[in-house]
Amino acid sequence: MAQLIDGKALSAQVLQQVAADVALLKAEYGIVPTLAVVLVGEDPASQVYVRNKLKRSAEAGIGSREHRLNRDTTQQELGQLIEALNHDPEVHGILVQLPLPSQLDEDVVIASIHPDKDVDGFHPLNVGALAAGRDTLVPCTPQGCMIMLNQVYPDLSGKHAVVVGRSNIVGKPMAMLLLQANCTVTVVHSRTQNIAAVCRNADIVIAAAGRMELVDADWIKPGATVIDVGINAIEVDGKRKLIGDVAFDSVFPVAGAITPVPGGVGPMTIACLLLNTTRALKRQLTAHPDKASVAVAANG
Repeated sequence: MAQLIDGKALSAQVLQQVAADVALLKAEYGIVPTLAVVLVGEDPASQVYVRNKLKRSAEAGIGSREHRLNRDTTQQELGQLIEALNHDPEVHGILVQLPLPSQLDEDVVIASIHPDKDVDGFHPLNVGALAAGRDTLVPCTPQGCMIMLNQVYPDLSGKHAVVVGRSNIVGKPMAMLLLQANCTVTVVHSRTQNIAAVCRNADIVIAAAGRMELVDADWIKPGATVIDVGINAIEVDGKRKLIGDVAFDSVFPVAGAITPVPGGVGPMTIACLLLNTTRALKRQLTAHPDKASVAVAANG
């Protein structure tokens, strides 16, 4: 029977570290790390995510600024707000909640956030730095997955990891982080043949395809570690229920360790967002040691 990897407990440990960093930064520099969160429209799931992020920010002592924009906000209007936040010396991290309404180009929005304030780790310069193995701001969900994996494997060297899904948000950066940890990495996706057979050879399976209960016991080698990134909402008896990309009841007796949904990767993602906010401020202070607070230009 699998070991349950408790994302709530681990996230609490990360948030303790964040709170300690916040206290140190405030004592040493007189600065409170501050996160600006931009929400466009009224998507219910996005509103829940933003509310949780702001709640955890307050608990860790991180300052926050919430910017709520109408659903019909134009590219220019959103761009002007991001430009102002880029130049604001009292804002150290910027998060634009995705997805955005259809009239807005997400790639343009992501690229408009200064890479030093890109706490999501999605800016092309940060993505490139990650691919090159340089120190940078790393996407929060893959970062959280790595912390969880290290609970099972303090040393990941030589492990065969299969990443199910190739998204820019999870799949690709996850593969790069695993490579940096000296894993042998395979990425499978909708065009991969015999996906189940590939996964059965893995010591680690990261399920991030966005398909409910795609991964079942037939995909898992006995004793393998399974990290379920999927969050799929369904309605059961009139109540909203969250289901992962892994068929938990099927996989649990086979796996050596597994994350639950909810209570697994989700809390770690938020914790790593706040960790990135303190890291962003530290990086800005390193780049501008003569300044008590840091303003950065929109395009470097």
